[in-house]
Amino acid sequence: MKKIVCLATLLLSICFTYAQELASPNGNFKMNFSLDASGSPVYSLAYKGKTVIKPSKLGIELKNDKHSFLHGFSIKNSESKTFDETWQPVWGEWKNIRNHYNEWAVTLHQNSGDRDLIIRFRLFNDGLGFRYEFSAQKNLIHFVIKEERTQFAMTGDHTAYWISGDYDTQEYDYTTSKLSEIRGKFKEARSSNASQTSFSETAVQTSLMMKTAEGIYINLHEAALIDYSCMHLNLDDKNLVFESWLTPDTKGDKGTLQASCSSPWRTIIVSDDARDILASNMTINLNEPSKIKDVSWIKPVKYVGVWWEMITGKSTWAYTDGVPFGTEGTAAPKEVPSIKLGVTDFTKLKPNGKHGANTAHVKELIDFAALHGFDGVLVEGWNEGWEDWFGYHKDYVFDFVTPYPDFDLVGIREYAKSKGVKMIMHHETSGSVRNYERHLDTAFKFMKANNYD
Repeated sequence: MKKIVCLATLLLSICFTYAQELASPNGNFKMNFSLDASGSPVYSLAYKGKTVIKPSKLGIELKNDKHSFLHGFSIKNSESKTFDETWQPVWGEWKNIRNHYNEWAVTLHQNSGDRDLIIRFRLFNDGLGFRYEFSAQKNLIHFVIKEERTQFAMTGDHTAYWISGDYDTQEYDYTTSKLSEIRGKFKEARSSNASQTSFSETAVQTSLMMKTAEGIYINLHEAALIDYSCMHLNLDDKNLVFESWLTPDTKGDKGTLQASCSSPWRTIIVSDDARDILASNMTINLNEPSKIKDVSWIKPVKYVGVWWEMITGKSTWAYTDGVPFGTEGTAAPKEVPSIKLGVTDFTKLKPNGKHGANTAHVKELIDFAALHGFDGVLVEGWNEGWEDWFGYHKDYVFDFVTPYPDFDLVGIREYAKSKGVKMIMHHETSGSVRNYERHLDTAFKFMKANNYD
C-alpha cells in the first residue's frame, strides 16, 4: 500500500511541478494553477465544489520565435493581495459598484528565451478574470503575436447560446445548440451580410453563454480590450475545449506589441442563475478606470430605432431598387443602373415599398418610445445613397444632409419634439473616410439646426 501511495505521489509531482489555489472572497470559487511536466501553465476553476473549467493550458505563440510563451517555464515569484473598493460609474444600472476580489500574480521565467511572463488572476464572487503581462526586458521589447493559446476546457456537452465566429460582423441571430452540434449548424447560423469572414466551422464569438446539465450558467468573454486583437473562440468539438482565436490584421498577424504591455482580461462568469451573469459588474471592474475627468457633458439615453429590421430583411435601407441589395454583379433588373448624388432625382423613381426610414414608420417608433419611456429614436437609411453604398470603392457615397423623398425630416423633427422624444441621426461612412471628412462640418451643422443628436 505504501508503494502505491508513493507511486501516486511521484506521478502527481511529474505531471504538475507546481500548484497554487486561489479562492474568491466568499469562497464559492476555487482556481487552481500549476505547471505541467513541460513547464506549461495550466489552470482550472471550480464553483461551489463543482469543476466548471477542467485543466486548461495558457500561453502565447509568437511569430518567428522558436521559444514562444508556451512551455519551459519555472516559477520566479508570485504575489497575492485582496482588494475591496466601492466606486461610482458615469452611467449604468447601479449608482455604486463594489470591486472586490482576491488577486494572485505569478511571474514565470523561461530559461530558453531568458525572459519573464506574468499571468495575473483576479477571482471575484461572480467569476475569474486573468491576463498576460509583458514587462520590458532584454529579450522582449518588440514582438508579434502569431496566436494566443488560452484554453477553456468544458466539463461536458453544454447547451450553448452562440453566434458564428466572424472577423467582420456580429450581426447574426443567436443559435441554441449543444457544443457538439455547432459544426453541423454552422451554415444555417450564418445569414447573408454585407461583409463577413469566417475562419472555422466551430468558431463562436464572445460573449458566449452556456448552461450545464446541472443548471450552472457559464459565460466566456473579455474585458479591457485595448491595443489588442478581439478574441473569438474556436472549439475542439472532439474534446470540448475552446481556444482563443484572435482577429488578424491584413498580414495575418494577431498583434504587433511593444513591452511593457498586457493582454485584455479573459473572463469566466459563473452562476446558478442566468440573471446574475447579466447583472454582474465583473467585466466593468476589470476595465480600465475612466480617463475623462469632466463627465458633465455625457448624457446617457435609451433608444429604439430603424435598424435591425433591415438586417432581418423586413425592410431596406434603400428607397428604390435601383441597385437591389445583394444583387450586385448579377442580371437582376435595375431601374436605374447608376445612382449619383446630386444627379439622380429620387422623386421620379418608383419606391420599392420596403424602405424602413419612412415618415409613417418613424412616427410609429416615436409613439412607442414616448409610451415606454425611451429617450430617443435612431434612424438608419434616411438619407440618399443606400442603393450602392458598399462594394464599389465609391468615394462620394453620402452627403449626410439629403433625405429620401419619403422621409419628412422637418415633420418628424417637430413630431418627436411634441412627444418629448429625441431624434438620433445615423451617419454611415461605408468606409469612405475621406468623403465623411469632406462633409463633416456641414453634416454636424445640419444636425444641430434640425435638433438631432
